[in-house]
Amino acid sequence: MLINSKICGLLGLARRAGKLSFGTEACKQDIEKNKIKLIIIAKDSAERTKMNFKNICKEKNIPIFEILNIEEISNSIGQNNKAIIGIKDINFSNEIIKIINGGEAIG
Repeated sequence: MLINSKICGLLGLARRAGKLSFGTEACKQDIEKNKIKLIIIAKDSAERTKMNFKNICKEKNIPIFEILNIEEISNSIGQNNKAIIGIKDINFSNEIIKIINGGEAIG
């Protein structure tokens, strides 16, 4: 799917730029430090994890999207078995949201 490949490309760029947190604990820590602008959670991650992060993101007013799968996320950032990614850069997060929403800019 074209949208997924665009998102994966941006995640790879953000990774190389040092603008990502990945994994449950790292993302939770960076959310607490108000560093995270967007959360992406894999469609095939555990339901408990999804609900946990949806609640945290709602409380902190952080956009969260359930897209891609664990393999796609892991491959795009060069890591193994990563189901959760936190984007720390507002520009990367805005571009990803724009792609998800079909070209519509947010905020």
